Amino acid sequence: MRKQNGKIKSDSMAKRARRKLKIRKTISGTKEMPRLCANKSNKHILIQAIDDETGVTLFTCKSFGKNVEMSGCKKDKAKVLGVEVASKLKENNIDKAVFDRNGYKYTGVLTILADSIRENGIKF
Repeated sequence: MRKQNGKIKSDSMAKRARRKLKIRKTISGTKEMPRLCANKSNKHILIQAIDDETGVTLFTCKSFGKNVEMSGCKKDKAKVLGVEVASKLKENNIDKAVFDRNGYKYTGVLTILADSIRENGIKF
């Protein structure tokens, strides 16, 4: 994880960048226990399962794109994505993962997403 060059003008983005660097110093994923990196925008959510030892993304789940048919609010999308992530992890015979909130605060959509993954049998 590289530190950004230059000064970040927005206070909230600077705080998020600091949290992101602090989280990535301590969290790392392996093939048996991948890092689940969550990204969010105002409309959509993206989750990647990453093996940091080899630098490979195992799979990606997202709430947007050509083949994805999701509607409703972002909280509903988070529940559906949690079920989808858990099923893909189980297909790969993985029952543990590390949750990387990517500098976002652990509230709202991220809480719902993490709870949905836990309810479907994956341990953080």
